[in-house]
Amino acid sequence: MAREKITGWLRHAAGGLREDLLRAPVLPMPPMAGPRLLRRLPHVFFGALALVLLTSAVQFQDAYGVASGPATVLGLGHSAAVALGLYRPMLGWWLSIAVFVAGAAATAPPADPSAVWPWPVAGLFAHTAVQLLLSLRVPARVTAQTLSAALLLTVAINARGPGGEYSDSVVFAAALFSLAAVIGVSMHRAREARQQLRAQETLTAEERARRTLLEERSRIARELHDVVAHHMSVISIQAEAAPYRVQDPPEELTRSFTVIRSNALEALAELRRVLGVLRSEEHGGRPSDGTPDAPQPSLDRLDDLVANVRTAGLDVRTNVTGEPRLLPPGVELSVYRIVQEALSNALRHAAGSRVRVEIAHGPDGIRVSVANTAPRQPPEPSPGAGHGLLGMRERATMLGGELAAGPGPDGGFQVTAFLPVHQEAADHPDAHAPPAGARNADPRNPEGERE
Repeated sequence: MAREKITGWLRHAAGGLREDLLRAPVLPMPPMAGPRLLRRLPHVFFGALALVLLTSAVQFQDAYGVASGPATVLGLGHSAAVALGLYRPMLGWWLSIAVFVAGAAATAPPADPSAVWPWPVAGLFAHTAVQLLLSLRVPARVTAQTLSAALLLTVAINARGPGGEYSDSVVFAAALFSLAAVIGVSMHRAREARQQLRAQETLTAEERARRTLLEERSRIARELHDVVAHHMSVISIQAEAAPYRVQDPPEELTRSFTVIRSNALEALAELRRVLGVLRSEEHGGRPSDGTPDAPQPSLDRLDDLVANVRTAGLDVRTNVTGEPRLLPPGVELSVYRIVQEALSNALRHAAGSRVRVEIAHGPDGIRVSVANTAPRQPPEPSPGAGHGLLGMRERATMLGGELAAGPGPDGGFQVTAFLPVHQEAADHPDAHAPPAGARNADPRNPEGERE
């Protein structure tokens, strides 16, 4: 039973070795980096070496006493092995091994006792070049197999040689072939590493583009929800309440307002469906559940927001200066969100500090400042990625304003924003707050940017 297992393993190993030495996958010859003229430099170098090896026929005649005909064939064999190694490295390796065996048989013993044997000098350089070309383009496993085969064949031929005073070339062959194999494998692996790095960079660029797309979709969804959905809700409520403001309204007028309200509700439902599509990839590819979003908050809910933060343990003081006026919905919502996110950051990173919220109404806009003192104790690590500040800055920029955030003079942190308000925008009917029935005092905390 054990003998059968060993026999099976040997057959499997022999089959794998035969497959590697005959059908090993070969990569293209790697061009050199740099100017276009230098990219074919390896081909030029090994081509020149192949031409030089044609002169090895003279060495076979003088040092080894080989006749001119066989010497010419051996010289052509070494030259052809190097040239073939540029395009078919495995065939070039087999040809070099065949020339080596034939040369060892034809040159034993050498005419010159000082000549190396069984590898002649020309054969050493030729097979070293072939081994390097092969190692550059095949897996390291195949390189180890070819190197081992060449060295074992060298030792076997040298052991069965005729003997004499000549110096054998086993040590030189082992050193040169091993050096060529190590260099080739190193360059081969470096090439694979560069290819993997380029592939990873491509994947990273694609992921970055996908993330940018998702962020843009999220921004569009937020803008649609913050502004368009709010206006559609106001239109629906006002269309429902309009007939009751007229004594004995005509039936045609009532029907028209009913149609307006119905169209507004349909548009609002369609808008929510679009928002579900835009946010589906943001939530891991799962579509939105279609749950209606809470009505967007305004500045009249700022006191409730501050009260909630005080309940959480933060000392918050507010100060409103200037003459309040009706603001466009986008500006009012953005002011609320900026204050909300700044208070959330203070609660997370500066627990126990004092926070001062200042809102200044001016003739050309509204200025918001949220500043907290230094925390009483070092903040705990937060898993956030700093998206809150990015969201605040994005809102300010979208409305043509500006936002600054950074350390305060007392060791705390301060967020300051200015949002311009044009008079014609503030006087526009859409900028006015909806009637009392239009506001839904939903106690849920509206969703905002989180770190």
